[in-house]
Amino acid sequence: MTEHGLLTGRAVAAAAASAVTLTALIAGSPAATADSGQALASVTWRSCPAYSGEVIRSLAVTDEQRRTFRALLGRMECGTVSVPLDYRKPGGRQITIAITRVKAIDRKHRLGSLALNPGGPGASGYLFPLQIASMNQTNAKLNDRYDLIGFDPRGVGYSTKVDCPAPQGQGVPPQPGPLPEETAKLVHESGVAANKACGDFDPAFLGQLTTQNAARDLDRVRVALGERKLSFLGISWGTWLGAVYRSTFPGSVGRMFLDSVAPVHFRLDDFEDGHAAGTERHFPRMAAWIAERNGTYGLGSTAKQVRATVLALGRAYDEQPRRYSDWEMVADGATVAMLAIQSAPDWPQVAQAFKEMRDESDTAPPALRGLLGQGTLQRPPAGAPERFNATAGQAVFCNEDPSRLNFSDAWATYQRRLERNPVTGRASRFSAQCAGWPLPVQKIKVQRGGGSLVLAGHRYEAVSLYEWTKQMHAAVGGTVFTVADDVHGSVLRVPDCAAELVSYFTTGRIDRGCDGTAVPAK
Repeated sequence: MTEHGLLTGRAVAAAAASAVTLTALIAGSPAATADSGQALASVTWRSCPAYSGEVIRSLAVTDEQRRTFRALLGRMECGTVSVPLDYRKPGGRQITIAITRVKAIDRKHRLGSLALNPGGPGASGYLFPLQIASMNQTNAKLNDRYDLIGFDPRGVGYSTKVDCPAPQGQGVPPQPGPLPEETAKLVHESGVAANKACGDFDPAFLGQLTTQNAARDLDRVRVALGERKLSFLGISWGTWLGAVYRSTFPGSVGRMFLDSVAPVHFRLDDFEDGHAAGTERHFPRMAAWIAERNGTYGLGSTAKQVRATVLALGRAYDEQPRRYSDWEMVADGATVAMLAIQSAPDWPQVAQAFKEMRDESDTAPPALRGLLGQGTLQRPPAGAPERFNATAGQAVFCNEDPSRLNFSDAWATYQRRLERNPVTGRASRFSAQCAGWPLPVQKIKVQRGGGSLVLAGHRYEAVSLYEWTKQMHAAVGGTVFTVADDVHGSVLRVPDCAAELVSYFTTGRIDRGCDGTAVPAK
């Protein structure tokens, strides 16, 4: 669930509120007091961080968006909400959840607070309201009648967090070409050791990093903001958080929109298998598009011919990986498979990369560099907010993952994945996943809840499969909104789709779908 996320806010409630006021504030969530034993939560407001122009640019804010982003930044309020580390011990250790708020412009017709989550787990949502509202004029309308609420989940960003020490040693250096079993075993052993070392570092804290607790924290934020109900917009892992929140606090939810829906039953091995199967299943769409342009790319005049060309290219690069004089990356069969899983907006570059890779060259093919050459992480500028916390991401996944495969099972699963997905399977990375994680599995089950719900599934997507949307719908209800594209979490980036989303949060009504990101015409 990706990756692919950033600020929060809350409102102050009177410290001397009477029992009647307390009851009114939490009436939307009968489970809240039983679950957490919470007293009336409140927000501790404080000055917002100052961000330089360099920091704002590092957040992928374009020149066109910068003025709007800065204006929103000037309106943003920042604070923290205190929550129990362990909700079974509400009077025990307390931690803080960092939030931001951008108040609704039309206060007279205000509809409430809308909490936003960009995905993860481990991604920051602190500045996400600003990123959404500055993305396009359609998204900005969300702020007309809603207070936009960003938040860093526990373990991330400005919220209370713990960072596991870096693993000792260098691990197993990657080697080009197919992965030998003996090397895979070393990779697995190294991953198991790293997982155990991390889980043992601060088990009291890391064991409380779960989606269930993030949902409980979110309801504390709702109470602190003085809201009877909280609306919610989640993408990717944020859809799982939303489903869990709605299941746990059925009376707390206003309107909820979930884009690129997570699976109902979470196992990391099943998730990886689903992703690989999805990319293989949808590759023929790319192959057909390339075949229609055989005069340009010369890769085959039918989808079947293009597939054969790509398979042959992958085999050739595995047999003889290419090292380039101007690029540190070594291209092999996995590189070819990585190109084959790209979504429709990148198909022209993918086809050009395939074409260039058929030619021998000492220098890296330009199209290949354009697509895969931006993967090196750059150090964020001073003062930049944390965008992703690897410890939190690992802890949330592993605390909820019941698979934790030993090497024999992990290797057999990986081999099956390669066999079943000959074009795209090599894009899957072999790892220990959560093997060796020392903390107990915490299972979470979602169910039907209260409040309005829209589940946006992307018909050709491989990251969050369309069938997962249908499965989630069967489990929790709501309305299925079908996006006819293959781009993960694209609704906010496509004006026509975003207009449907904004209309839903404004009126409670929505159509059955939108076209999504267009397939390139040329």
